[in-house]
Amino acid sequence: MPYGAVGVSVRARRLGRVDTTLHDPLVGRLLDGRYRVEDRIAIGGMATVYRAVDTRLDRVLALKVMHPALATDATFVERFIREAKSVARLSHPNVVGVFDQGADGAYVYLAMEYVAGCTLRDVLRERGALRPRAALDILEPVLAALGAAHRAGFVHRDMKPENVLIGDDGRVKVADFGLVRAVGAATNTTGSVLGTVSYLAPEQIEHGAADTRTDVYACGVVLYEMLTGAKPHSGDTPAQVLYQHLNADVPAPSAAVPGLAVELDELVASATARNPEVRPHDAVALLAQAREARAALGDEQLDLVPPQEHASADDQGGDRDGDGAGADDVTSVIARPLPDPQDSVQHTSRLEAPAPPPPAPDRPGPVARDPRRGLIAALVAVLLVLGVGAGVWYINSGQFTRVPTVLGQTQAQAEKRLKDAGLEVEQVKRDFSGAYERGTVMATDPAPGERIRGNGSVTLTVSRGPETVKVPDLEGKPFAEAKRELADLGLAPGAVTREFSREVERGAVIGTDPAPGTLRAPDSAVALVVSKGAPIDVPDVTGDRVEDATRTLEDAGFTVKVAAERVHSTEAAGSVARQSPAEGRQAAEGDTVTLTVSKGPRMVDVPDVVGDKIDDARRALESAGFQVEVDKTFPFLSDTVSSQSVPGGGQAPEGSTITIKTKGI
Repeated sequence: MPYGAVGVSVRARRLGRVDTTLHDPLVGRLLDGRYRVEDRIAIGGMATVYRAVDTRLDRVLALKVMHPALATDATFVERFIREAKSVARLSHPNVVGVFDQGADGAYVYLAMEYVAGCTLRDVLRERGALRPRAALDILEPVLAALGAAHRAGFVHRDMKPENVLIGDDGRVKVADFGLVRAVGAATNTTGSVLGTVSYLAPEQIEHGAADTRTDVYACGVVLYEMLTGAKPHSGDTPAQVLYQHLNADVPAPSAAVPGLAVELDELVASATARNPEVRPHDAVALLAQAREARAALGDEQLDLVPPQEHASADDQGGDRDGDGAGADDVTSVIARPLPDPQDSVQHTSRLEAPAPPPPAPDRPGPVARDPRRGLIAALVAVLLVLGVGAGVWYINSGQFTRVPTVLGQTQAQAEKRLKDAGLEVEQVKRDFSGAYERGTVMATDPAPGERIRGNGSVTLTVSRGPETVKVPDLEGKPFAEAKRELADLGLAPGAVTREFSREVERGAVIGTDPAPGTLRAPDSAVALVVSKGAPIDVPDVTGDRVEDATRTLEDAGFTVKVAAERVHSTEAAGSVARQSPAEGRQAAEGDTVTLTVSKGPRMVDVPDVVGDKIDDARRALESAGFQVEVDKTFPFLSDTVSSQSVPGGGQAPEGSTITIKTKGI
């Protein structure tokens, strides 16, 4: 839940959400004998956030108070307490800290770090699409925060712009770990899924399953929204949005904002792959991809200005609730399986199946006989006589089928075979196995060959591979091949650094951290050192004509770029004034050397130094930008200047030599 003070107040004034005629009973109250509630700053479907003062420590903080109606629900209270315990374990500069948790009567609360600023949703609402540099500047600390959570064993499960806080000091923090769960805990639900429809991953919708990759998917959607100002999927009902998550890929952001770099399209596509197996396995892996994409972009691509007329995030029906938060932005309990997307589905903060009608009240007096009952009873009797044989066969055999053998098959193959047999996959679990390859089915419930009703459901257990994985020896392998080999083993490529190597060809792996042979848990990151090739000494081409300098550098294996701006220098006009990298530096084959072309020397006024002492004359000429040469007349010497090669008041090229003479005594 967002609670940036500045952002909330701006939104409230614009949307008319602050009503001073309504009094919040908590405002002005001392909660739990410690926290003085000063102002209400945000209201959500499950809790309200207040600005408060900790009277014991005399500091401003945010109080997140569960709605009293939910405080009687043990499940929600447990989730609230779980949030406090889990986030308290995270110590990261980009995670909103939790200080305390407690209860005061019907009020269950969390005491949290107060961040003065606004939310990413506020920014998107006011500005629409962001420049790629700004989007990456926000995405990277978000991924750093989630990466810390993922490596600590937690999944956020509700990443969205409302939960990204941007402080007045520019710091980015992730808030609202209220749906967090341990990665190793049960993360599947059979009848509903908790989250925000615009950011739910397909596997959350289908199976209620949530792991680190569902956070990755949500971050990909948030990145798309920052780059385009709009959500990738929209619809008149939440059901239509969920249907698109399941059946349509997130489009390339460049389709909405022409000119966006292909690296950004690839980053969004990687994070939002509908198959979770091909997504980055956690936020750390996605952060590495984001940094790699940024490094590949030039300043023009990073600072691309999106079209001003492009819609902001709220222009696609995102403000249907009338309070600045769209129906698709509300954290909800969403029923599964999904209704037809064309049906009109009423959306509330809890989407639940309608309750069955109450039983009819007892009626006094004699029971009126329904004339249809006699006919129904007669028909039943006839059917029992005529159909007893067929009925017994159907009850004992016809309505059952046997679970087909799908062990060793991929999840997709197994699901198809079960579907062809008329069975449904109820849920998918994952466990370690040394006998079955990662990604293949290692068990079913019911077991293969067991009888099950024809329309029954089966639970699949998919192998995560062995409980520990040996880091492979990747030295000399191309970078792309090394990443694939790590993925096949159940490991993930981590941070990538590049170094010179005379032994390993450019683009191939020099080594790994941890070293080959080290045992690691599945999904652990392995850092890669990639070769930049053998180092090459950069030749000195300053003073050369641009054509000659280009030929020299290209023959040495470099790519040449000529800067658009020309500068004054002591070099002749049209020749190279300076180069980057400079002479004596080393670079890799294919690296770019930038040449700046000279406009020739600047013409400078020459000071008149005749009659000055030699030392004074030298200082005056050198301060004006000239070299000085002294010609003393022999044999009688004087320290007074008698003449100068360029008369005072004239002009000479900056950096040229002025000769001064003395006369004999």
